[in-house]
Amino acid sequence: MNQKLKNRIEAKDTSINALLKDQKFTIDYFQREYRWQEKHIKLLIEDLTTTFLKSYKQGDKRSEVANYQSYYLGPVVFSVNAENGKKSIIDGQQRITSITLLLIYLNHLIEESSQKVNISELIFSEKYGEKSFNMSDESRESCLKALFETGIYEREESDDETIGNIIERYENIDESFPEEIDDAALPFFIDWFVENVVIVEITAYSDENAYTIFETMNDRGLNLTPTEMLKGYILSKITDKKQRTEINEIWKEQIQLLHEYGENFDNNFFQAWFRGKYAVSIRPGKAGSENQDFELIGSRFHSWFKDNHKELFDLTTSDEFYTFFKNQFPFFVKWYLACYSAQWKFDKSLPHLRYIYTWGIAESLQEPLLLASVNYRDDDQTIKLKLDFVARYIEIFTVRRSVNSRKFGQTTIKYTMFNVVKLIRNNSREKLSKNLVKEVNQIPETWQGVHNLVLNQMNKRFIKHFLSRISSYIDNVVGKNTIYDTYHNPDGKHFEIEHIWANKFKEHRDEFDQENEFSGWRNSIGALILLPQGTNQSFNSDKYPSKLEHYIKENTYAQTLHPNYYVKNPNFLKSEIIKELGFKPHPEFKKLDIDNRIELVKNICEHIWSSDYFLTD
Repeated sequence: MNQKLKNRIEAKDTSINALLKDQKFTIDYFQREYRWQEKHIKLLIEDLTTTFLKSYKQGDKRSEVANYQSYYLGPVVFSVNAENGKKSIIDGQQRITSITLLLIYLNHLIEESSQKVNISELIFSEKYGEKSFNMSDESRESCLKALFETGIYEREESDDETIGNIIERYENIDESFPEEIDDAALPFFIDWFVENVVIVEITAYSDENAYTIFETMNDRGLNLTPTEMLKGYILSKITDKKQRTEINEIWKEQIQLLHEYGENFDNNFFQAWFRGKYAVSIRPGKAGSENQDFELIGSRFHSWFKDNHKELFDLTTSDEFYTFFKNQFPFFVKWYLACYSAQWKFDKSLPHLRYIYTWGIAESLQEPLLLASVNYRDDDQTIKLKLDFVARYIEIFTVRRSVNSRKFGQTTIKYTMFNVVKLIRNNSREKLSKNLVKEVNQIPETWQGVHNLVLNQMNKRFIKHFLSRISSYIDNVVGKNTIYDTYHNPDGKHFEIEHIWANKFKEHRDEFDQENEFSGWRNSIGALILLPQGTNQSFNSDKYPSKLEHYIKENTYAQTLHPNYYVKNPNFLKSEIIKELGFKPHPEFKKLDIDNRIELVKNICEHIWSSDYFLTD
């Protein structure tokens, strides 16, 4: 190899189009696992779509996209074999994988659109007569191929963590992609995404140089964080040396507590605290609008605080800074972390925080909303009640949207949620209840959507959450001591979604002429229950009468299908709640029975997510 070429390092800014079109590269062996989590992909979608929508306006010409605001995605490091020209990714695989998943999703959207944009060559192309994915890794091939061709991949037991993450992140993209980017805006967004998103492409022609670059980018230097800059400014405003030392010690203790939960928890905390308690403005949706409090806190909260502490925090003197950060900083750290603990592990005093961990809104909205009503002078019981009430409002919002096949990505709902933040800020317990009842009553989506709720590949996570809430609720009504996690996240066998009808169209020809109509009814919410993993696989192809004898041994919601349950449990129908819900046995299971169960589900929803909860103590 030419020594001069071997020592060469190149760096240039490039677009996604230039980086990926008709290119082929492998993933370096130590880069193989894809580890992005839900919060990472949702934040990327939020950043991309928000940046695009700042420039886009109806009536634009496609050529005007060239003048839209750019977005910097970060660097990617390649090593090129100077002898055969083959490229491998040394750093940036997580981003490239995520970009590929978004491109696959956009490719499906544009195929259904009236306008066409060809982006398939950024994903999958032909070279030397062979078609393959531009980013090649044999272990991912079948999964990516299925997503590329159909948008659906059925997981197999042998699939590793990377495949699981790829599937889940693809589903997250669908969940969070905003409705604002509609059929008219989609070609503009695709043009912008592939041409205006900037990546710095760094290329080395020896592995040694490539790894040196990787280490330099990841291990060298230690810039001050926004939290450290905020601390420096606050300490500079406290003139008394003893007080300054005390606040410095308090600061270190609180940041250490936050870091025990995660590396970036300090940043997340300050963003949630300042947005929830002090932000008064948010950038309007029209093109060309300037960032306001909400956005500035997200990008540089230390600078925002410096500009606003006098007007919004009423902090001017040294004593005011000292008193505020001595008292309120530890107080809000305590409750911020309490929210996280209750989301990770079920707490009967804060049950709805666990529910929104599974089916909540973007953290950038959810966290400020939770803290908004909390007052420094509230007692612990009042604070817990407030947190649970707000979490319940969030869950009602997300479940009603999902039942009606409406998305709730950050871009779509941020104005609604920011208005709620301001509405409930520092509310008393009584005022909070009234405001949340009012907000729930204004949600346009109703429980009528249950009639059209059908299981599909993209809403499996929601249906699992939905059925877990229903199953645990019915158990509780009849006195069983089960909780949401019993079904959604058990210590033992996991629960799976069970189709009451086996997937055998021929057995239902008396009611259906077309297989797709049968499939729709089979997947409707009235024809689904939860069963332990393994149990449902062992008899899922049986006919209904045979299945019914197994259902009588399972959870209450499944047992209520069997006539014997009502004979052996005479007190079941004496419950006032059960009477109102309209349970009945189903010795056979036809279309009419599914209709009856759908209506039952609707009634259960009205009880579980009733706004009367906000009026209780």
